[in-house]
Amino acid sequence: MKLAAVVMAVVLGFAILFAVHQGRLGAGMRASAGSALQMAPIFVLAFLLMGFMEVLLPRGWVDQWLSDASGWRGLVVAWLAGILTPGGAAIGMPVVAGLTATGASPAVLVTYLTSMATLNVLRMPIEVAFYGSQLMILRVAACLVVPFVAGGMTRLLAPLLWGR
Repeated sequence: MKLAAVVMAVVLGFAILFAVHQGRLGAGMRASAGSALQMAPIFVLAFLLMGFMEVLLPRGWVDQWLSDASGWRGLVVAWLAGILTPGGAAIGMPVVAGLTATGASPAVLVTYLTSMATLNVLRMPIEVAFYGSQLMILRVAACLVVPFVAGGMTRLLAPLLWGR
C-alpha cells in the first residue's frame, strides 16, 4: 500500500509539473476537485462498509468458511458471493478490504474478485441487450472456472511469494 502511494505521488508530481509547464494547473485542480466531490460519497460508504465487515464478521465464521483451512468450500463461497455482489468494484473492493482484516485467505479473496469481475449476474441482462444471449451464455460458460483457477493459483503462489 505504501509503495502504491509513493508511485501515485510521483506520477502526480510529474502531472502537476507538466500542467504548470502548459499553464493548466488551475484547470487540473478544478477537474480534480470535481472528481473528488463526485467520488467522496462512494469512498465514505466504502470505508464504512470495510469497517463494519471487519467488526461484524465473527472470527470463527471466517476461519470456518473463508480461511485457508476452509479448502475448496471457501472458494465456492467466494465464487457464489462474487456472482451475487451488486455494484461491482464499488462494493467488492471494500468487502475484500474488510475480509482481509478478518483473516480471509488470499485464495478466497482472489476467487471472489475474479468471480465478481467475470460472472456478475447483474451484468448479464445488460450484456444480452448489447450483444445477445448467445454470446453472453458463451462468455459465462467460458468464465465459470476462471475464478477457481485464479484461487487455486493464488494458493500455489502466495506461499512462494510471501512464505505463508
